[in-house]
Amino acid sequence: MDRRESLKTLLVGSVAGASLTGAASCAPKGEAESTEAVAPGLYGRLPEELERDKRIRASIFLNEHELETIAVLCDIILPATATAGSATDAGVPDFIEFIVKDIPSHQLPMRGGLAWLDGESNRRFNKEFKSCSDSEQISIIDDIAYPDPDGQKPDMSHGRQFFNRMRGLTLTGYYTTRMGFDDLGYKGNFPNVWDGVPPEVLAEHDVDYDPEWIAKCVDQSKREVIAEWDDDMNLIT
Repeated sequence: MDRRESLKTLLVGSVAGASLTGAASCAPKGEAESTEAVAPGLYGRLPEELERDKRIRASIFLNEHELETIAVLCDIILPATATAGSATDAGVPDFIEFIVKDIPSHQLPMRGGLAWLDGESNRRFNKEFKSCSDSEQISIIDDIAYPDPDGQKPDMSHGRQFFNRMRGLTLTGYYTTRMGFDDLGYKGNFPNVWDGVPPEVLAEHDVDYDPEWIAKCVDQSKREVIAEWDDDMNLIT
């Protein structure tokens, strides 16, 4: 199982049950604006909620350098593949920028984590994280992306806490977009085809379908036909 498949499993097993519930309504900025351009407001959003979203988007917390660093981190966590776009392709940095303003408890850990990352990068390579080479960036990420049960790298604990937060936000942002749905193979709600009670169940109860009802009720070629009844409540079609 590659890293992206592992992250999908992580999402379905935990993030989908928790983080997605709280953040699914917070669409990335570009996605929300394009929706509002088509319809007079997002589906299910009250006018006061739309106004609040507008105020949040108009405010500024993260600076340009921080947003650029977040974009680099997002694509390290979820890079593009042959079948799916990267986190930045899905607008995840915009999502994180919105969430950090919408949920202020993210602000101090996010800014502090980004500062820690640049500090560690400067200590190792004498340059900020986003200016490092791919291999230099990964060398830092490898030290904070995994648990340290034996306590061999206690100086990386702040970095691990920050990276865990970034990973959760990146997964949440990505897998609540159309691109993320396609990557998961999620199709949403759609009508299925019912061809009646299975024969073995009917046999177990010693019952069978009336051929007339089979033709009228279980014939999938007539699934779009609306049932009609006569005055005595007999099924016509």
